[in-house]
Amino acid sequence: MDNHVEEAPTESLTENRKTQFLLTVVPSSSFGTESGAAVDVHGTPKSPFMTRIMMAADSPVLKAVRSMRMYLEEVGLPKLNPQEAWLPITESRNGNAYYAAFHTLSSGIGIPALLLPIAFTALGWIWGIFSLCLAFIWQLYTLWLLIQLHEPIPGAAVRYSRYLQLSMAAFGEKKGKLMALFPIMYLSGGTCVTLIIIGGGTLKIFFDVICGGAASCDNLHHRLSTLEWYIVFTCAAILLAQHPNLNSIAGVSLIGAFSAVTFCTLIWVVSVLKDRPAGVTYGLLPDSTISEVGRFRKVLNALGIIAFAFRGHNLVLEIQGTMPSSSLKPSRVPMWKGVKFSYLIIGMCLFPLAIGGYWSYGQLVPSEGGMLIALVKYHKQDTSRLILGLASLLIVVHSLMSFQIYAMVVFDNLEMRYTSRKQKACPWWVRTGLRLLFGGFGLFISVAVPFLPSLAGLIGGVALPVTMAYPCLMWVMMKKPDRFNGMWWFNWGLGGFGILLSVLVLCGAIWTIVADGIDVHFFKPR
Repeated sequence: MDNHVEEAPTESLTENRKTQFLLTVVPSSSFGTESGAAVDVHGTPKSPFMTRIMMAADSPVLKAVRSMRMYLEEVGLPKLNPQEAWLPITESRNGNAYYAAFHTLSSGIGIPALLLPIAFTALGWIWGIFSLCLAFIWQLYTLWLLIQLHEPIPGAAVRYSRYLQLSMAAFGEKKGKLMALFPIMYLSGGTCVTLIIIGGGTLKIFFDVICGGAASCDNLHHRLSTLEWYIVFTCAAILLAQHPNLNSIAGVSLIGAFSAVTFCTLIWVVSVLKDRPAGVTYGLLPDSTISEVGRFRKVLNALGIIAFAFRGHNLVLEIQGTMPSSSLKPSRVPMWKGVKFSYLIIGMCLFPLAIGGYWSYGQLVPSEGGMLIALVKYHKQDTSRLILGLASLLIVVHSLMSFQIYAMVVFDNLEMRYTSRKQKACPWWVRTGLRLLFGGFGLFISVAVPFLPSLAGLIGGVALPVTMAYPCLMWVMMKKPDRFNGMWWFNWGLGGFGILLSVLVLCGAIWTIVADGIDVHFFKPR
């Protein structure tokens, strides 16, 4: 990815060109020469006769232009970067706090939240709640840091609308790419693959629940395999992915946010209201069942699951990049408003889901699928098919909508490479082809590695630095606070602890896979 610096936008490209025209046609050094003769736009002196006419006729105009120039310099004069107007992330600059809330909710809450009760089976009540609270506060602080770093120097008209750009600016081009490129692409592309697996698999569950043994559904249901449901989901996702830019999917994100909040609330409410299954136990497993070493690796894996539940940090700069900004009205103000509102809703969903889910099922929570599988497994007989089917359908809808915002980062990266080579915007057929190519590749990976969602702990370890560690380190590098003061120590300590925790979580996830094994079934979706 080319390291280009994004400049401050205005309401439209036309207004930018008008402003730049005024400042280049009438620069401050060309209002007159030492001899008092006026000059034209090319610096060529005019005749004394023309000088007198210009001085008499245009002097008020020149004063007005000069005043406008001083004002634009005061608020931060934008410099045009044509490539930014060609890319999906920054093509449109009319975002606001509402759009930010929709995008943040759609990307910040989802299927990983259903796995939170699994983390409580290893951590227990006290440490589970403490870890969840700590992770929530920690990631909210790093979100605030990223929003501040989007425009690190007020009035400088420099914006970092992509996480990778900020990483390269903070750590250097080579080191920044090395540290952030793989986790970001893994979190974007890997999340899309996971959404195909979960969305396609949940479609199959939806028809299982709704149709049951009805003869009218037998033909359709038995004709479509899991692979074919993956294809159905991918086709729908690619069709929705034809939106040109991030702002254009604000309505899609609103639907995704609503469906996510609804299915989370529906699942934990039904689980709590229904009778608990027989044999529910809480707390840690007895010592005779598991060794201390085994308990430790399960704790690390549980921390990875909690870290994976708080996602979307790789998108916050991109969302903020869709907003207009100036030194008088910086984008961080509406962005922070949208984030605060969205995370209030996220907290109201995640905490009841984790606590209520663990209370309802305890150690019986399935290790694969979490709350959704538990609901179907233990309450299929005493819960109406309408409620179970609605929960499954909402998960499918959210997966479709969430796919769009995570895929937009990949589309932006692909189109950036094209525009850097061709020095022009992508034609519609190239843009469509890139989206089709990515959708086909995601489908292939989902079929080849259909057990990817079971690697939640491992994915959480990869995501943890992007969420918890890098923002603290980048703040120190970009803001350069006084050494050894409170913020310097706090961010270095938090960033270093985040890196250490990431290494431990990765080791614990790999250790768990090696020790307990995993149901590996390449090219065999189930």
